[in-house]
Amino acid sequence: MNMLQQLTSQTPIWVWLLLAFLVTRGVVAMKPGETSLQKLAIVPVLFAGWGAWSISHRFGASLTAWGEWLAGIGTGGALGWLLLGHVKLTLDGATGKLWRNADFSLLPLLLITFLVKYGFEVASAVSPSLAVNAGFSAAYLLLAGGFTGIFVGKYCRYLASLRLDAAGKGVGGAGWNQLHRDASH
Repeated sequence: MNMLQQLTSQTPIWVWLLLAFLVTRGVVAMKPGETSLQKLAIVPVLFAGWGAWSISHRFGASLTAWGEWLAGIGTGGALGWLLLGHVKLTLDGATGKLWRNADFSLLPLLLITFLVKYGFEVASAVSPSLAVNAGFSAAYLLLAGGFTGIFVGKYCRYLASLRLDAAGKGVGGAGWNQLHRDASH
């Protein structure tokens, strides 16, 4: 059996289901549409939870490990904030739904994040001695934290955009109706 067959056959089914879910989220984000803050929070919460679980499972209460992961989140958060630039998120006061622009960065980021985490997990499984290698651990923690931070930063940018929209026009003001008129033509 070649290595690729071994990898795919020994990967738990939940990993493939997660990949399918992430691809679906990324494809949906490529079209402007209605959403909610809860839906926008799914990806950052998913990666933060997965990261925290991985760290506690692999490194326990190591302050170095948690510090490296949090440093990655901070750096990634700033990058995620910058990635969206001047995003427009508008709230419909009547329905409570949000209108967001298309996000073409989400799918590639999700795929890269998945591949990086998957690659580190495979490397750890194939060579357990890597778990005690400080350079490998730092790279894993900084990258995992960095990608999680990108999603957190993007979510924070969405929240800031929503606050600006509410402050500028009043929640559910003319911006929502104008946006829908513009989108339908």
